[in-house]
Amino acid sequence: MNERFYLLKIQLLDIEPASWRRFVVPASITLDRLHDVIQIVMGWTDSHLHEFTIGNKRYTEYPESKEDGLPCGRYRLGDLIKKKGRTFQYLYDFGDGWEHELVLEESRYFNPELRTELACLDGQRACPPEDVGGVPGYIEFLNALKDPNHEEHESYTEWSGGNFDSERFDPESINWELMKYLRWSRDRYQSWGRVE
Repeated sequence: MNERFYLLKIQLLDIEPASWRRFVVPASITLDRLHDVIQIVMGWTDSHLHEFTIGNKRYTEYPESKEDGLPCGRYRLGDLIKKKGRTFQYLYDFGDGWEHELVLEESRYFNPELRTELACLDGQRACPPEDVGGVPGYIEFLNALKDPNHEEHESYTEWSGGNFDSERFDPESINWELMKYLRWSRDRYQSWGRVE
């Protein structure tokens, strides 16, 4: 691999203790693909809108007007962020308002053992379940799960599948999903359309 790689750290803001990941991406990754990677490494399900804020510009998937931001699929991370230590924002789910901060920890990351373009190297804690109600809803959710006498304990336990663990972080399963993503998103020799 002759490409330049970035080492990024992402942290979900306003949650204590922190939920964060350290991961590697090619510097040439487009912002729409970076969104896909963030969804995988954090454990989100890509069920809601998102936007990046870099400097004073916003980037999103399908802007309907200039006020909505720029189309993220047209911009590469390495063209927008170059210096080690630079931070930028990622907002997921405009209703719940999950704010993340990303920092470029290394702009020329090299690890001879890295055999893939995408990898999650480290992290802590699970991300909240989708549609839990933002930070206040998540705090209430965790309190209800911890307390069997809480009036919402049973309903939240059932709603979350009965096995939510806020301390869970499984880099092996994240990297497995990243490998599948690389395979599914690879370039193809032929497009879907029939050639006549």
